[in-house]
Amino acid sequence: MENSDLLRRAEDLQRRCEKNGVLTATHFLTPAERFLLERWAKTQPGCRLVFSGGHPDCERTVGFFLPDWLDKEWLPLDEQICALELSAPFGNPGHRDYLGALLGMGIGRERLGDIWVKDGSAVVFCLPGVEKHLLSIDKVGRDAVRARPLTLTEVTPPERKVKKKSFSVQSLRLDAVAGGLFDLSRSEAARQVEAGTVSLNYEICDKCDAPVHEGDILSLRGKGKGRITGLGGTSRKGRQFVEGEIYLS
Repeated sequence: MENSDLLRRAEDLQRRCEKNGVLTATHFLTPAERFLLERWAKTQPGCRLVFSGGHPDCERTVGFFLPDWLDKEWLPLDEQICALELSAPFGNPGHRDYLGALLGMGIGRERLGDIWVKDGSAVVFCLPGVEKHLLSIDKVGRDAVRARPLTLTEVTPPERKVKKKSFSVQSLRLDAVAGGLFDLSRSEAARQVEAGTVSLNYEICDKCDAPVHEGDILSLRGKGKGRITGLGGTSRKGRQFVEGEIYLS
């Protein structure tokens, strides 16, 4: 979805929420779309926007506009997002296989959340309107599958393997932090940023001096993706200590 279309849709959902006092929601958003809406929401007085994909570890999330009477702790997630398990007892399909099979059923990608693949099975998050249809799936690629609904409390995420990183930078600018996270020299990191191969919070950023904060997601084409997990003190020479992790799977 184009950014302008997404923001127009968000404005309409916010107006309906405020005018009618009802919960309104987007479709599943990509991480980049979520970051765009988070920035937009900060400019909207009184906007109460929260995100969930069905589990705290989900990358694809739904944006919920909350009316004044509804606290986020009482958000009825189990009515807004569904989860199902697809079991392949005689095969081991991959993420691409599951996604292709689901899209082949005529389901739009925006109605599907994360797909977490484990050995011989996958957990799929979806919007309630397509759950019944998805439960009829019986094949992924060449493998027979069985589908069953899950409650959100039954879902356990796959273990994420990460490589911990510790480094220091003169300043928390994108080229310096990307260099430390992905083991590049400062000059090479700057070249990669200027070439448009570095993304900050899922958006390509070609400004070497763009500020980086704790919790930000960085990715480098051909090198993978990582997150800044913490900022420590400074050295005697004034360098900032940074903690991060690279996603291995």
